[in-house]
Amino acid sequence: MKKLAKKYAAAKELIGNATYVPIDAFKLIKEVSTANFDETITADFRLGIDTRQADQQLRGTVSLPNGSGKTVRVAVFAEGEAARAAQEAGADIVGTEELMDQIQRGEFNFDAAVATPDQMGKVGRLGKILGPRGLMPNPKLGTVTTDVAKAINELKGGRVEYRADRYGIAHVIIGKASFTPEQLAENYGAVYDEILRMKPAAAKGKYVKSVTVSGTMTPGITVDSSVTRNYTAAAE
Repeated sequence: MKKLAKKYAAAKELIGNATYVPIDAFKLIKEVSTANFDETITADFRLGIDTRQADQQLRGTVSLPNGSGKTVRVAVFAEGEAARAAQEAGADIVGTEELMDQIQRGEFNFDAAVATPDQMGKVGRLGKILGPRGLMPNPKLGTVTTDVAKAINELKGGRVEYRADRYGIAHVIIGKASFTPEQLAENYGAVYDEILRMKPAAAKGKYVKSVTVSGTMTPGITVDSSVTRNYTAAAE
């Protein structure tokens, strides 16, 4: 534990209080990422929104150009032709009643769930179980759909969800420490562009107040939030 604390303190000293352009932030995060596993890299966007207001909610999905680096297990609620399409697309679990029984028993062998519209009457009964875990299929997120193959491919290919919490902070996975700085910067840019595009009309004042990126075991690094293009360009 002391060894980890020393590494963390050394990383924090190296990072300092500076603000970095995206590519430099990701070069630094790779330098201070010394865990013996492939750390997950996340970006935290502190936004000037009040999520207690219905017209200032922020939630959606975005496809990362370089993937998330995470193996995503997908469960699909479907029957008939849609179930066959889901199996062909590589769904990890496909079913209805049996899958629902597994969930009610507390068995969650999946990371994301997709449902065809005709199954939502049944799936809706699982709302109190799936909802708090962020696993409830949602048409706004593209996980309630007749095109289950597309949804599965997007989820397995690197589509991630973003959602501002009650403090107005959106925590988003953008890759792994094994990614190159350029790959992380490109993924970061895709997320940032989407968050800017989805700015609630009712938001007042400064929208993006700060951005911090970090690894699972690293201190946070402050990113220059004024950079909204050329994410892979180094500081001049």
